[in-house]
Amino acid sequence: MNKTILSSALTSILLISSSLTVAQDKVAGSGPNPFSDCGIGAALFTKTKWAAVSSNIIWDIGTTAVTSATASPETCSGKTIETAQLIHRTYGELLEETARGNGSHLTAMLNMMGCENSSHAAATSDIRIKLSTEITNPNYQLKTAQEKSSAYYDAMNSAVTANCSS
Repeated sequence: MNKTILSSALTSILLISSSLTVAQDKVAGSGPNPFSDCGIGAALFTKTKWAAVSSNIIWDIGTTAVTSATASPETCSGKTIETAQLIHRTYGELLEETARGNGSHLTAMLNMMGCENSSHAAATSDIRIKLSTEITNPNYQLKTAQEKSSAYYDAMNSAVTANCSS
């Protein structure tokens, strides 16, 4: 376990070091704070900075948040954050609508991500396929609401990337 923690810490340090190189031409402090403004923590806890930071650290020692902030800072706000919030707030409804193949929450989520109505059926089908594996996992019931929302977001994001032209 100590080796895993050490390995994760070293990965974080390398990501932070590489982000400093990428950000050399930017004014210090001009980008998002990776721990409070990016990652799943920021998506779930928009108004509570300490909770966003804690969530990002607990989730993966902040590597996803740091990567988001450096590689694509535009993903630290806007439609991705709003969509993640919608998923977390309406997870049960989205799950049911995804299984059915339609619904107001599902339509709103796909529209938020810029998916045209003509692509909704294909995107929904992909989300359904990806989630079926997640939901049938014996450990699914043990997952937190955050973990379930995050898995749904990953499935949705993959489906939108594959099926929607925006």
